[in-house]
Amino acid sequence: MRRPAAPRWWRAAVADLDTIRGRDPSVLSRGEALLHPALPAVWGHRVAHGLHRRGLRRSARLLSNVARVASGGVEIHPGARIGRGFFIDHGAGVVIGETAVIGDDVTLFHQVTLGSTGWWNDRARPAGERRHPVLGDRVVVGAGATVLGPVTVAHDSVVGAQALVVRDLPAGSRVFAPVATRHRPTGPRTRRLGAGSGPPVAGAAGAPRPPATLAAFPIW
Repeated sequence: MRRPAAPRWWRAAVADLDTIRGRDPSVLSRGEALLHPALPAVWGHRVAHGLHRRGLRRSARLLSNVARVASGGVEIHPGARIGRGFFIDHGAGVVIGETAVIGDDVTLFHQVTLGSTGWWNDRARPAGERRHPVLGDRVVVGAGATVLGPVTVAHDSVVGAQALVVRDLPAGSRVFAPVATRHRPTGPRTRRLGAGSGPPVAGAAGAPRPPATLAAFPIW
């Protein structure tokens, strides 16, 4: 006798747990995946999005706010459309706008923003026009990156940490923010506080310390 198939919501929940296990090396079991900080945001959005589509906007907003608190700061508007295999690593400070569309197997890191270009631009758009980005399948967006406006980041693209994207990216793109460079000062790297540069510092016997024993401070 065949066993009845598991409910659809159960299969989706197990798939979410397996996604966390597959992309976070620190998670070793489904039980541990249940404690992942971004999981309340993903599951909360699934329910909130259903309420939003039924016109229960206030209930959807309330659930979205609860999920935001439970996840440590992942803010997903109930209107956003998110595909299967969605993963947020760490989760803190992520913002996903109302008309954003996210494909399957997408990974976001912390402090990612999928936002609009500002209400002053949005007011000039026709009603119902998209204001937020579209991410294709298997896109990865690094920590602190920002994608603004109705742009499209096509399949299999990588947006590096701290990058700013305001134009469409074709499939397979790799975009990165400038890498920090070493600053070489032209003058002395440190200066010492000597006589006349501040109040005297008392030594063990109450006498001022000699300048050589005072702390050195960097010059940027």
